[in-house]
Amino acid sequence: MHEQLWFTAILNHLFASPVLGLLRVLHIEPKYPDAPIPNSVAMEVLVFVFLVLLFAMVRSRLSVDRPGALQHIFEIANGIVDGQSSEIIGHHSEGFTAFLVPLGFFILICNLIGVIPGFESPTAVVVVPLGCAISAFVYYQVQGFKHAGVAYLKHFAGPMPVLALLMVPIELISHMARVLSLTVRLYANMFAGDLVTLAFFSLIPIGLPLLFLGLHLFVSLLQTYIFVLLTTVYIAGAVSEEH
Repeated sequence: MHEQLWFTAILNHLFASPVLGLLRVLHIEPKYPDAPIPNSVAMEVLVFVFLVLLFAMVRSRLSVDRPGALQHIFEIANGIVDGQSSEIIGHHSEGFTAFLVPLGFFILICNLIGVIPGFESPTAVVVVPLGCAISAFVYYQVQGFKHAGVAYLKHFAGPMPVLALLMVPIELISHMARVLSLTVRLYANMFAGDLVTLAFFSLIPIGLPLLFLGLHLFVSLLQTYIFVLLTTVYIAGAVSEEH
């Protein structure tokens, strides 16, 4: 049995049977049948529930005359993402903010939750960054088809029809590499950050680890920004008029 976090143990106690049944229907055999929910999934669930409650609380307290601290934080985050999207995508970027802001908050909280004793950063497990990367990939491809229809496929053929046979496989590989790039960048940085912070807390529990903890917080913010920025760039390429 692998070491379970306390929240993982609660989820496995409550939902192990239905989750195990679902996995077997999908012909997936978990490594630990008695605890089919791993720590990374449990942490994702916790982050999801936390963000839903947080968004609901902010929504219930929205005020034009007397905005609270949380409203200011969310307005600043929304403004940063919206302004960046407007610069990269153009005047029709407002519709993508509703995807980019929650994506950024989800990744940021997943990055930071590992600094709390008793929790782990799910983004330090490769399947979680991969899931975020696939979500971004599917989203911008859908937006490309939504914007241009079937004509979006011309984007993969390049500007000259005579080069289509060469450009199509290159473009397909390029788009697949985006998923790999987003995944590896986020996973490698968070895994290394967690490892270094844990090592120094184990060796020197006072003083010096705080520096690495601050570095970990900075890396968490930076990697969230880069992930959202690259997703914005990919959306801009998908919905641009120069197909």
